[in-house]
Amino acid sequence: MEMYFFNGWGNLLRVIIVGVLAYAALVVFLRISGNRTLSKMNAFDLIVTVALGSTLATVLLSKDVALAEGAVAMALLISLQFIITWFSVRTLGYVG
Repeated sequence: MEMYFFNGWGNLLRVIIVGVLAYAALVVFLRISGNRTLSKMNAFDLIVTVALGSTLATVLLSKDVALAEGAVAMALLISLQFIITWFSVRTLGYVG
C-alpha cells in the first residue's frame, strides 16, 4: 500500500482554482435563491445544505467531476429547494 503525501503542484493548483470558482458559484447561487439564516432553517434547508457541502467537496477533490457539472448540480439542488419551499408555502401554508 503506497501512501501519497504530495502528488505534485498541478493537483494543488487545480484544487485552489476549482475551489475558488466553485465557492464563488455557490455564494452566487445562494444569494440569488435568498436562503434563510441558519436560525430559520427547516429540515429541507438542512438537507440541501449538507448536499451542497458534499457536492462542493466532490468538485474540489475529484478529477472526474468538472467544475461546470458541480455548478449545475449545486444550482439544481438550490432550485429544487426553492420549488419545494414555494409549493409548501402556497399549498400547505407551511413555512418551517
